[in-house]
Amino acid sequence: MKKTFSTLAGSVLIAGALAVVPASTASATPSPYCGITWGSLNKSQMQMTTASVVNVRSGRHDCFDRLVVDIAGPVTGYYAEYVDTVRHDGSGHPVPLRGGAYLQFIVQAPAYDRHGNQTYRPANYRELVNVNGYQTFRQVAWAGSFEGQTTFGVGVRARLPFRVFTLDGPGDYHSRVVIDVAHYWH
Repeated sequence: MKKTFSTLAGSVLIAGALAVVPASTASATPSPYCGITWGSLNKSQMQMTTASVVNVRSGRHDCFDRLVVDIAGPVTGYYAEYVDTVRHDGSGHPVPLRGGAYLQFIVQAPAYDRHGNQTYRPANYRELVNVNGYQTFRQVAWAGSFEGQTTFGVGVRARLPFRVFTLDGPGDYHSRVVIDVAHYWH
């Protein structure tokens, strides 16, 4: 009887001690990388403008690479998605891109004025911006401007989360369409 009682008492003490030990954080859901919760599905805001594309630039950030398209006028719409092949507007020819995944990034604004004159003239249509040394971007290429929209091909390291948003410029004179692609998943 003493042996059974002491075994039972010992079991109760061990069970009680385990009840007050905090749960391991290893089983908790990992936090998103840099707080990024964007995902990799297509993003769109379908709003056209006659204001035109005037510049393309890029930047490196701690958690993502950024591409900015400057528009000479009010903010405009966009459509971005991962595709197997980015294609030139109008002709449908493939746009060669470096990287493990390809984003087709369409800005709902032409790269020409109302008289058909180009408003954006890149020095190199295959390398719109220099992304050497970027963590995610591998290449940004021109895919054309046709029927009021301009398309860019963005070669990235892998299919990673991205977001797209617009920014109004001062007095709606210049606006920007921005695409950020994360360096990693969480």
